[in-house]
Amino acid sequence: MSVEHNPPTRRPTAGVDWASTEHALAIVGPDGVEVQRMLVEHTAAGLRKLLRCLQQTGVAEVGIERPDGPIVDALLEAGITVFVIAPNQIKHLRRRYGAAGNKDDRFDAYVLADTVRTDRHRLRPLTVDSPATLTLRMTVRARKDLIAARVAMANQLRAHLEHVLPAAIGLFRDIDSAITLSFLARFTTQEQVDWLSPRRLQNWLRSVSYPNPARAGLLHAHLAAATRGTTGAEATARAHVTAALVAGLTALREQISALEEQIAIQLLQHPDAVVFTSLPRAGIVRAARLLAEIGDARGRFPTPEALTCLAGAAPSTRQSGKVKVVSFRWAVDKQLRGAVIDFAGDSHHANPWAADLYQRARARGHDHPHATRILARAWLHVIWRCWQDGVAYDPTRHRALQAVLTAAA
Repeated sequence: MSVEHNPPTRRPTAGVDWASTEHALAIVGPDGVEVQRMLVEHTAAGLRKLLRCLQQTGVAEVGIERPDGPIVDALLEAGITVFVIAPNQIKHLRRRYGAAGNKDDRFDAYVLADTVRTDRHRLRPLTVDSPATLTLRMTVRARKDLIAARVAMANQLRAHLEHVLPAAIGLFRDIDSAITLSFLARFTTQEQVDWLSPRRLQNWLRSVSYPNPARAGLLHAHLAAATRGTTGAEATARAHVTAALVAGLTALREQISALEEQIAIQLLQHPDAVVFTSLPRAGIVRAARLLAEIGDARGRFPTPEALTCLAGAAPSTRQSGKVKVVSFRWAVDKQLRGAVIDFAGDSHHANPWAADLYQRARARGHDHPHATRILARAWLHVIWRCWQDGVAYDPTRHRALQAVLTAAA
């Protein structure tokens, strides 16, 4: 006597194409036929409308292109499983449904929904980091953006001074350092710089607590040897631009410093701080950046290979017949890659094992960026193990490091 097994109930799937003002929603039935399509505004009422539609149609799984934002938060709070499908994947998936591959928000929502229906077994549900990690990530990335703005404004100031006051360029180490900005706030024109003598410059250096006022003679010689800048009425007018750039850089420096104080507080209160602060030359900001980008959702990276691939530390291999090409991996989390490469690029100055790996990579003919990626891949295996176990990096238990130390003894 045969026993009939009822097939598992298949539920509709949905896709949401996210935008800044409105979102496209598509719902696809188990047979792949689109059963509903709508546009919802990016408002509280719009999100309620979207959730109500999903609940009424029995949708439990949604595909979307980004892993964060109000929509993702609302979907997760409603108990809906979210799958993140990257925009570059959607670009290629469009060709499943036509050769043109044209971009259309409503069609992309359908592609997302149908991909969840057909490729569910290949997708990994979104796992969310803790609120402490999300806050730290926001602060770390804000600091990074402010630093980029500071660099851009510093370059603008340098280009401006090449015409207005060339003597200020190279006077101190950095064009956007506190001492340089103080100098430019006090001496904004060539005439004011001409007024300086070695003694006057030394007195000014003492007034701003410069650590080595005895260098006044060398600094004055630099001012005297430099190309002269703009003079007269034109110099007075251009001094306003100098003052504006100096004020902007001063404000950026202050806000970056304020964010770094918050990063230190947020990091030391985080349960995973011990893992990342224990790494060589990690410091506070670098450790916070690593933690913020790797996160604390362990299920996101079940293997170290998953972490190294997303961080771009593992090469991309393509093979067809007898042709095998190993190339740079482009499809990565660029924020994560930046954090990992920044750490790895400095670690070989403090860790003999890292130095050995880096030097051997350079000896094989790899340039600095490639050697740093090789080192980053090795470090990520170590970091992943410490991260999974929730323990600090212990050099005495790092067998590869101990082997290098033993060989050097």
